[in-house]
Amino acid sequence: MQFNYVVYKITFPNGKIYIGKDIGGSGHSLRYFGSWDNQTVAADFTKEQLSKFTLTKEILFESVDKDKVSKKELELIKAYNSNQPDIGYNRT
Repeated sequence: MQFNYVVYKITFPNGKIYIGKDIGGSGHSLRYFGSWDNQTVAADFTKEQLSKFTLTKEILFESVDKDKVSKKELELIKAYNSNQPDIGYNRT
């Protein structure tokens, strides 16, 4: 049995985005939403805003090849400029 690994885009309530990949052992997980820096994200919202918080997760790319997924993640971070602080949360 082969599993699909994915690159996804998370959109936050303020419109900023995070591009990530899920290449865990069992493939794409509905519960995995990335590894952005929590302090960076939290700094953009008030306590009240964080009390009711909706994220949108969109699958941008999928493959059974982990290397292709990793390469595509980097391409999409650049394409979406999600490493720019005013656009997204990909900071590393």
